[in-house]
Amino acid sequence: MDFLTGLKALIDTLGSTVLLPVFIFIFAVALGTKVGRAFRSAVIIGVAFIGINLVIGLLWGALTGVSQAIVTNTGITRDIVDVGWPSAAAIAFGSDVGLWVIPVALLVNVILLVVRATKTLNVDIWNFWHFAFAGSLVYAATGDLALGIASSAVAAALMLFFADWTAPAVQEFYNLPGISIPHGTSTAYVAFAIPINLLLDKIPGLKDLDADSEGIEKALGPTFGDPMVMGLVIGVVLGLIAYFGQFATDALTATANILLLGVQLAAVMVLLPRMVSILMEGLIPISESAREFMQKRASDREVYIGLDSAILIGHPSVISASLILVPIAILLSVILPGNRMLLFADLAIFPFVIALTGPITKGNIVRMVIIGTLIIIVGFYIGNAMAPLMTEAAAAAGFEMPADAALISSVGDGFIWIPWVFMVLGGALKWIGLAIFTVVMAVFWYFYKKNSKAWEMAAGATK
Repeated sequence: MDFLTGLKALIDTLGSTVLLPVFIFIFAVALGTKVGRAFRSAVIIGVAFIGINLVIGLLWGALTGVSQAIVTNTGITRDIVDVGWPSAAAIAFGSDVGLWVIPVALLVNVILLVVRATKTLNVDIWNFWHFAFAGSLVYAATGDLALGIASSAVAAALMLFFADWTAPAVQEFYNLPGISIPHGTSTAYVAFAIPINLLLDKIPGLKDLDADSEGIEKALGPTFGDPMVMGLVIGVVLGLIAYFGQFATDALTATANILLLGVQLAAVMVLLPRMVSILMEGLIPISESAREFMQKRASDREVYIGLDSAILIGHPSVISASLILVPIAILLSVILPGNRMLLFADLAIFPFVIALTGPITKGNIVRMVIIGTLIIIVGFYIGNAMAPLMTEAAAAAGFEMPADAALISSVGDGFIWIPWVFMVLGGALKWIGLAIFTVVMAVFWYFYKKNSKAWEMAAGATK
């Protein structure tokens, strides 16, 4: 237990921006990459993730200001507080389940790789918190630590399934050879998005609408179709919604806030893709080494490197759709019957939630917004349902509750159906519930293996 406590403390101290490059370096050297090249690639990846986090921080700050202004203007109150995904991660890693999740998830990954059940080697250790979150809810519901750890193990396996399924589409759409995404927030709604996209294919007018970033740029021209200008326009519109009431008392400050928000979102549209391109500079040598390694030792075998979905969110379609979803989500929090949750801290996480709808819709922003809206509607009710147990898990993990917060939740992973299903089945049926979930997952995995090309094309692959 002391070893696990020390390992958890080390990971908490290093954080993802240091931990990931360290694992990438070790992985690259193990694949036969020259030490100097592996070191440089690892440092570039660390630098890129710091840059991505800085831009996300800019986005978070901008959208938090929008949310605060709208809440102030409307006087909306809700008793479930959105504490944001960092708080959910802290709760997950702070629980007793969080102590075990890293060795358990790594063991599950190695076993599934050895028996050829998965192609993904998940090196995104920091994001194992998604698995721990599901397990910590089960533990909070049942008091059974072994059941919580087992639930985390099954969740880790499920993410490998989604990563394999979506990898060809991710590699093709985002130009990321050899990469897959075993990220709990991003992969969960793939199975939800596919049938909705197929339904949209049947709607006249909508089915033929060319609304990806390139189509919009062509339709609006090189100036107004430019992603940077789109970010500016979206920011100004959001600013008008948020700060319109301020004009009556301080028109100058209101104008400054609106224009600042526009420039900030324009900067996000420019800087995120640049950071992702830096990340790719570091990933390409590792990907090449992985392919050479497998060709020499197992010519019939393909292995994907599992990474954080942060590498996807720089795509213009993803950012644009996410920003459009912000006012929609705030409106939904007001009008949805029975909703007790107001979004606040996690508005900036929408790019992660909808990133894998990009390949499915071929980057069609209109479709991504429609699918994203439906995801948010479902997410609100899941967030409401999970709030009591998430609050209990937070108390058990020693999480400091916000002042005057009766209940807490978040978009990541409080809006996600996977931990909710674990909570419901594990809480009600305990080990029988986990067994049912595992069997259902195994059945889906079997059918995917039997006809993987069709499944992968449904997720957005064209080859």
